[in-house]
Formats: sequence, structure tokens, C-alpha cells
Amino acid sequence: MPALRGLLLAIAFVLAAVPSAAQAQSKRTLAAIEALNQRMAAAETRWRESLVKIGNNDPAGLDESNAALEDMEDVIVECGKLKGCGSGNLLASYKRLLKAQADAAAGVIGDEADDTITEEGDLPTGEVPDSASAAALLAAEDRRFLELVQMNPAVQAGIRRWLTDMRVALITSHENFQYMQHLMSPAFKRRGLPEALLFGILAKESNGRVHSRSRAGATGPLQFMPATGSRLGLGLDARGFDTRYDPRASADAAAVYLGERYAELGGDNIELWLAAYNGGEGRARRGHREFGGRSFWEPEVYNQFPPETRDYVPMVIAAAWLYLHPREYGLNFPRVDARPATFQLKRAASIYELTICMGNGNTRDGYMRVLRNLNPQYEAEAWIPEGTRLNGTVRMAGLYERWCTKGARAELARQLVNSDPSTAIVRVGNMETVTLPDGTVRQQTVATAPAATAPAPAAPRTHRVASGETLVAIAQRYSCDTKSLAAANGIKPPRYLLRQGQTLKLEGCR
Repeated sequence: MPALRGLLLAIAFVLAAVPSAAQAQSKRTLAAIEALNQRMAAAETRWRESLVKIGNNDPAGLDESNAALEDMEDVIVECGKLKGCGSGNLLASYKRLLKAQADAAAGVIGDEADDTITEEGDLPTGEVPDSASAAALLAAEDRRFLELVQMNPAVQAGIRRWLTDMRVALITSHENFQYMQHLMSPAFKRRGLPEALLFGILAKESNGRVHSRSRAGATGPLQFMPATGSRLGLGLDARGFDTRYDPRASADAAAVYLGERYAELGGDNIELWLAAYNGGEGRARRGHREFGGRSFWEPEVYNQFPPETRDYVPMVIAAAWLYLHPREYGLNFPRVDARPATFQLKRAASIYELTICMGNGNTRDGYMRVLRNLNPQYEAEAWIPEGTRLNGTVRMAGLYERWCTKGARAELARQLVNSDPSTAIVRVGNMETVTLPDGTVRQQTVATAPAATAPAPAAPRTHRVASGETLVAIAQRYSCDTKSLAAANGIKPPRYLLRQGQTLKLEGCR
């Protein structure tokens, strides 16, 4: 925001130029300075509220931001005409604006984005606070959260559960998160949200399995319902892929959602944000309004939520706490080589085939989950065309080149994924009834000459569209190029709409 940078320079100039506040001032001057301070505070409040709207893609946000900045400029100009003006509230405003991360809140990411953390005692700025306060929550030095973990039996019970019967799930979540960290964490960091909070939500929602789907229809690593996801920009894209499965997009949406809850519910009740995430913002909003913004743990507020939400909130906080303090609990999170890299397929393959030929690669479980999480647009059994560039890690790229492009293991992997269980049933001969010399009647097999091997059936040349199928999924199934398949059937991009029962010509498919 060039206008903001110009304003900050103007504030700095005026603060350096104004006389000392200790100079004699008339009552009229003091009243004028107080009025300017109030105008500055009001303009700053309007400016911070506009950042929330900008973060939510509200077109009115930019206009309100510019108007608030113009009001601040007017205050600065008038302050410069008064002796002793600016040594108090204007200095505080200047410090807060420096720490506001305006570019990040507006969606501008780059070297110029301000990553400064506010000092303890500063007011929160931007969409969510990033100071060591109750809303920031999970910094190790956060005294309130330390007290919460030590004194709140619900959170303690959550820690106990994660460390006992759910320990494997917690460790698996951490391993999955390491591979996706570079995709998901930036969205939280840009908005001052702690990475540990992201991990806590991920662990409780999906254990880091991108393709998780609940019975209620919540989908993806952070489990967005269709309506909420759509409001936050998630859903079917031009390829027919549901972006709720995408780690980066879902983390962006979650950060925006929590920013909304901060703006709506205030910065001193992070538990209520989590309750809204799980139990719906409508219920959280009503509880916040009806009970005067009281804590989630107050009985009147707590009992407004269903048992699932009352369990969800402390479990997320407990997982986040363990993410920050594993050694205190004898918890060892295995480190994985998650350095991101891409590799290009030299021949068509499926994720199943790649999982087999890559092997374990010094990991515990191999790379099936990693391949699926980092390439969520592909089904595990679908053929991915030659030339496709897949996401993985540096080590996975090396294993692909060594084991999956040629050689005995590559061919074995292909043979295994192409095996058809239905061909395992072999008919040896015909059954007939015979009478033995002693008069006994029984069934016996009559040997027959082996039948000539039938030629392999020709590849299908058409496909009848079933309910819910997309052109992308069909193209992957038959190893087609999506654009060529669409052109051959007169299907227009970018939506590639199909109708149930439609017959597609599989031209250009393997």
C-alpha cells in the first residue's frame, strides 16, 4: 500500500518536527489536540476494519481503507499547525500502523510484507492479533495459555488422549503436516495466526489426510462443508476438481474464516473461534451476544454447543500445545525429509504404481499418502498422462528417476497395478455324470483341450457418462488429454459440463 507508506513517513516527519508537549498550551489548544487524537483513533479503527473486508474480498474494503487514510492525513496536517501536538496518541498510532501487516492483510505477499510481531501490551492490528495475548494463544511464553493447560481439566484430558490411544494418530498427523507445511503455513503466518493452531485443527479434523470426507459432507484436510467452502472460495474449479481437497487453498480459507471470527467475536476468546469452526458461527455468535462475550468455558456458553464441539475445542488446543512442547511429554515427532520438489512423468502412471516402484525410501510407510496429499486432483488408481509434473520431495524425485522409469521394479509395479483379479478363475474341464462298473453314479471332470487364448479385447472407443462423473476423471481413467477429449466431443471449456448418459468418443486415448 503506497498510500500507507507515504502516511507513515508523514507521521514520522510531523513527530520529529512538533515542539515538546511540555510547552505551555492554552485550554483551547489542548481541546483541539484531544479532538485530533479522537479523530486519529476513529480513523485507525475504520482502517483496521477495512483490512478485514479486504481480506474477505469485500469490494468496499479498499474504498473505506483509502478514506480512513485520507482522514489520518488530514489529522496529521492539522496537528502540524498546533504546538505540542502529536507526542502521545499519534506516536502510538504510528507504532501500530508499522506493525499492522497491511500488505499481508490485503493479500500482497512479497519481500516488503511486514512480519513484525507486536510487543506484549500493544493493541492487535490487522485481521487477527499477533501479540502475546489470549487471542494469539499458542506462543510458548503465553502465560494465559500455560495456565489454561495446567488448570483446565478438559485440555489436560485432551493431552492425555493424544498421548495414549491417539498417539499414533498424532504422530501420523505430524508427519503428514511436515510434507504440506510449505503449502499451508504461509496463510496462517500472514494473518498472525500461530502455526500450532493450524496443526491442532489439521490433527483433529483429518490426521493430515487430504482426501478425508465426513458422513456430513465435510471434506478436505481442514474439513469444510460445501456452503462454508463456497463462501470462502472453495469448490469445483474449471477442471471439475473440488478445491476443498487442496492443502494450500483450504489453509487460506481457514485463515480467512478465523480472521472473520476475530473481527466478530473479539480477540480474547480463541476457544469460541474454534467452537464456531466446528459447531457453526451462528451458534457462537448467539452465545457471544446473549452472554456478553463471556468465555467458552462459562457454563451458559459451554452448554450452548453440542458434545462434539465441547470435545473438539480442548482437543485442538491440546494438539497445538503438544506441537509446541513435545519433549516435556516424552513425545518424539519423527523428522521427515520434506524438501519440496517436482518430477515429470516419463510415461503414464498411477499413484498406486508410483507408490510401489518408489519403495519406502527410508520412511516408515512409503509415499502413497504423500503423493495423494501433494497431488490431490488425482485419484490413486487413475492413470496420469506422460509429461505431467507431480509434486513431491527431493528424495521422491530421485527415487522416481532410479526405480520408476525403467528396470525390473518399474515393470513389476506396472504388472501389479494392471493385474485383473477376475482372470484368476480358471475352468479346468466339463463336469458329467458317469456310472461306474459297480453301479455307483457320480460327477467327474472330463479333461478338455486348453482353449485357444482369446485375443485381448480392443480398448473401448466410447464411454457412457455416469452420474457424478467429470471430464477430468474420465480423461484420467482412459489416459486422455482433457482438452483433446473435450474438443473431440464438442465440450466447451472451462467448465466441461457433462450430462448423465452422454456418450463420449475416446479419441486420442490410450
